[in-house]
Amino acid sequence: MTTKADFNAEAWASVVEAPLLAGMKLVAAERGGTLRESLAVGKTYSEARRQQGESPLLDEVVATPPSLDLARVKESGGEIGKLALTRLGEAVSVLEGKATPEEVTAYKQFVVTVAQAVANANREGGFVGIGGKPVSDHEQSAIDEIRSALGLTV
Repeated sequence: MTTKADFNAEAWASVVEAPLLAGMKLVAAERGGTLRESLAVGKTYSEARRQQGESPLLDEVVATPPSLDLARVKESGGEIGKLALTRLGEAVSVLEGKATPEEVTAYKQFVVTVAQAVANANREGGFVGIGGKPVSDHEQSAIDEIRSALGLTV
C-alpha cells in the first residue's frame, strides 16, 4: 500500500497536480462551457472521495486539494495542454517506481475520468445547447493525448 509519505514534496505535487491539469487541458481544448467544465472537475473529485477505500493512494490524491504551480504554467509559456502532458508523464513515472500496478491503474483511470467528465460537461456546437456534440473533435483529440501520455491505448 502506497501513501503520500512514500513521496517527496516535488513528486507528490506532480501526482496531485496532473489530474487537475488533464481537466484543464480539456477546458482549453474548446471554447465555451468553462464554468460547467470546471465544476465537472470538482464533481469528479467529490465522487472519488465518496468511494474511498478502493485505493488508499487514490484516496490521498483526491483528499489533497488540487492546485496549480503558476510558476510552472508561466515556464511552459502558458501552454496548459503541453504542461498537462509533461506532468502526466512525470506522475506516471513516479508512481510506477513506488506504487503497485493496481494503484497505478486506478490513478490512470481517475485521470481519464476527470478528462471525460470535463469533455461531457458541455455540448459543443449547435445553437443555445440544441444540437451539437457531447464531445468535440478537439476534446476527443485531447483525451487521446492524455491517454497516450498515461501509456494507455487510444
